[in-house]
Amino acid sequence: MTADATILVTGGTGTLGRHVLPLLRTAAPARPLRVLSRSAHPDADGISYVTGDLMTGEGVAAALAGVDTVLHLAGGAKGDDVVAEHLVTAACQAGVRHLVHISVIGADRMPMAWFATQRAAEEAITGSGIAWTMLRAAQFHDLVHQMVAKMAKLPFVPAPGMRLEPVDVRDVAQRLVELTLGEPAGLVAELAGPKVYTMDDVVRSYLDAAGRRRPVLGMRMPGKAGRAYRDGVNLASPQAAHGERTWEAFLTGRVA
Repeated sequence: MTADATILVTGGTGTLGRHVLPLLRTAAPARPLRVLSRSAHPDADGISYVTGDLMTGEGVAAALAGVDTVLHLAGGAKGDDVVAEHLVTAACQAGVRHLVHISVIGADRMPMAWFATQRAAEEAITGSGIAWTMLRAAQFHDLVHQMVAKMAKLPFVPAPGMRLEPVDVRDVAQRLVELTLGEPAGLVAELAGPKVYTMDDVVRSYLDAAGRRRPVLGMRMPGKAGRAYRDGVNLASPQAAHGERTWEAFLTGRVA
């Protein structure tokens, strides 16, 4: 890898990408930085933007021309396995040297369709023949906040019997920048937040921070997914790394 090797970031305009890009720009100012997006954006702050659709594969090959390292952050509610396949195909053709992928803790353990999709995306990366690095992270504070804020609009706020270990997006962004600028490392230690919370903890702390009064209704999740959450299958392994910013600190900043 040379000091002027191009980095391509997918999902650079999303929640995580918006934190990653300035950190990458600061940490490696000499590295050309390119962002793949479905919609056009003007080049800015030393970052060039190219258009392409990872779901269909249109424009992806052109976006990867001359790229050394890909940081794959793009993800959605469905189709992440298809997206990864299209990315891998184009990356192989372009001679990409290093694929860095963000996944989720529990991708290989949780008995739910979305987690199975994440596992399939992982397998596309690891089976690509390209050297890779993969970080499994816990759910972001932002996602938990979005979920709880919607539930808090109900007359009774449900609190399923599950535990969470949410992590701050800035902690994840910093780790991904380190991994992107390093050598391929395979599956690295998981990254979770500094504390484990019950959903009841999360709901009540949100209501307090937002100044809302709602009755909280505990409930038992049914089926295999409910059992997995009760057993903590979604939580980080003992070998995991942990971010610094707590859910309470996130809430304070968000509400303020």
